[in-house]
Parts: sequence; C-alpha cells; structure tokens
Amino acid sequence: MEKNFCQSCAMPLDKAEMNIQKYTETPVTQLNETTQRRLIHTENLMTVIVDFSGGPAEQPDPFHSHLHDQTCYIAAGEVLFFIGENSPVHVKAGDLIAIPGGIPHAIQLLTPTARLIDSFTPVREDFL
Repeated sequence: MEKNFCQSCAMPLDKAEMNIQKYTETPVTQLNETTQRRLIHTENLMTVIVDFSGGPAEQPDPFHSHLHDQTCYIAAGEVLFFIGENSPVHVKAGDLIAIPGGIPHAIQLLTPTARLIDSFTPVREDFL
C-alpha cells in the first residue's frame, strides 16, 4: 500500500481535499420550531449535529428508520432513546449509541435542550 495514497478518496494524498467547517459558519437546516441540524460529509460518511430545544417532551418523537448504519454521541442534555422493541434507555452527555440500519428508533427529550452528534454510513442523501 502506498504511504501517500488516500484509501477512502481513491487518490494520492496531495490531490485529496479536506473539508473543514467552523460551527458558526456551517449552514443550518431548521427542521421544525425546536430542531435544527448542521452537517459535514465525505463520499461515504456523514456527521450531523442535531440541536433540540423545547423540552422536556411529554411524548417521544415519532419512530423512524433508514438503511444507514448510525452512531450517536450525546454531546449535551438527556434523552430517552427508543430502539426497536427494546425498553427505552436514559442517556446523557458523554453516552454513545450504535443503531444498525433498518431498525426503528426515536428519542424523547428529557431536558430543556440536547445536542446529538450522529454519524451515518453511507451518506444520507435525503439530508443533502
């Protein structure tokens, strides 16, 4: 394997482009009154910052699923995480969750705000 070759980019390192986004300069998508997201991605991986407000919530958000594998880092706040038929799990800042693609999941906000950092593979084209 060549030392100066980017495997994920399939090109020499001197031709590979790096994408750096400052938080305050990253475009925001307002999903609803209480949820917004910022994202960055490569060809095969997407990381999304999701900020929730308006909590605590009386009910969980609607369940959803997607074909993408997902990891979630709870950066701030506390949520109940619902995954498939499992009992909900109370998670807080510093906790990590991994969700295989195709598994229904949802959250319920337990604190006034929360920040989740989600990573997806492959890239969520529906977010672009």
